[in-house]
Amino acid sequence: MNDPRSALPPVAGSALDLIGRTPMLEVRNLDTGPCRLFLKLESQNPGGSIKDRVARSMIEAAEADGSLKPGETIIEATAGNTGLGLAQVASLKGYKLILIVPDKMAREKILHLRAMGVDVRLTRSDVGKGHPEYYQDMAQALAQSIPGAIYVNQFANPANPLAHETGTGPEILEQMGGDVDAVVVGVGSGGTLTGVGRYMAKHSPKTKMVLADPVGSILCDYVATGTYGEAGSWIVEGIGEDFIPDNAQMDLVSKAYSISDRESVDTARELLRKEGVLAGSSSGCLLAAALKYCREQTQAKRVVTLVCDTGAKYLTKMFNDMWLAAHGFDQRELHGDLRDLIAKRYADGGVIAIGPGDTLLTAYNRMRSSDISQLPVVDHGKLVGILDESDILAAVEGGDEHRGARFKTAVAQAMTREINTLQAHQGVEALPEVFDRDEVALVVDGDEFVGVITRVDLLNHLRLEA
Repeated sequence: MNDPRSALPPVAGSALDLIGRTPMLEVRNLDTGPCRLFLKLESQNPGGSIKDRVARSMIEAAEADGSLKPGETIIEATAGNTGLGLAQVASLKGYKLILIVPDKMAREKILHLRAMGVDVRLTRSDVGKGHPEYYQDMAQALAQSIPGAIYVNQFANPANPLAHETGTGPEILEQMGGDVDAVVVGVGSGGTLTGVGRYMAKHSPKTKMVLADPVGSILCDYVATGTYGEAGSWIVEGIGEDFIPDNAQMDLVSKAYSISDRESVDTARELLRKEGVLAGSSSGCLLAAALKYCREQTQAKRVVTLVCDTGAKYLTKMFNDMWLAAHGFDQRELHGDLRDLIAKRYADGGVIAIGPGDTLLTAYNRMRSSDISQLPVVDHGKLVGILDESDILAAVEGGDEHRGARFKTAVAQAMTREINTLQAHQGVEALPEVFDRDEVALVVDGDEFVGVITRVDLLNHLRLEA
């Protein structure tokens, strides 16, 4: 009998040795039409994304040509994953890293980068190339102002597509036994399309390159017409562009699909439910396009797409029900009143609340873990008060000798009982007066507590209606 341990990879000497050679998974529980669909799990790279390959390639190329010397500074503009890949490589090689990132970048990515000692500088995501706050222009200007710094520029760096031409492409063809009819990719910097596309053109000419593009990006229109207009906005991170990157060899694309944010998010969540793969928003976009391509075919084909990164980087966004509601992705029934603004109802477990018999220590821990400053106090579905940080502080401050006992005080003894409420059937026009008092809107239906509306909820509502 074969020892299963014999198939295990050898012990690695560095996290850099774990980049690449990622597994391939066949989709079994989604409708792929007459085709077989395979996922290359780039989320299994040590930095959690396909961009680990690119980061190592670009840094090693700069070392080889002498433009990057020991201890110097690397600067890049990135929507997130290239930055994480660069951090992975730069930290192990001893380089300082400064990243300019658009403000739509997931919070998890920023926290990850800062935990690795990266200097992260946020800039606007609503401006285009040529604007002084556009992330690429900012990165280039910063690199010119720091002696010895290099601007990596993934969008034009030839070491970017080279990583995929010598790594990702050969791996796909090997894992597919030399038989692959189409590869579905996205374009952020263009490296994956160009690198994999060039490799397939040489070694598997029958393989078509298919583009998945977020609605709002210009790339799908460019493939269809050779021209493009003004870019819109999109939520999907890492792919889609408002210009054609130098590294994007668009003539390699045989077909392109424009995928909405909602479809990208829904597909990524379905991938988790049906296949057990936790993937990010760009992976949802690629998978949605791959499924469309597969279902359009009249003959069986073997199709590959990529799980570009792990969904663990998006838990507070696309895997957060309140985030979905804020972006209108939750498919709930609308009523034309205040109920439409409540991201999550108390009855559904969506409101962080406290009971009158709970202790102040419990309330404090709940505030801290949820990063909030006040809690509705609810007793058997009825709103009986509200507790905020100042209420807790007033109850526990004083001599140190009894502070522990004071935290054991019941919430009912410290909460504010005089509260203003709104009825669920009221309209949006009732909110400004509440916010003018610097309060949140506490919404009830009769005497049953429904939920909370904040200024942000109102802004989300107005944006969705715009």
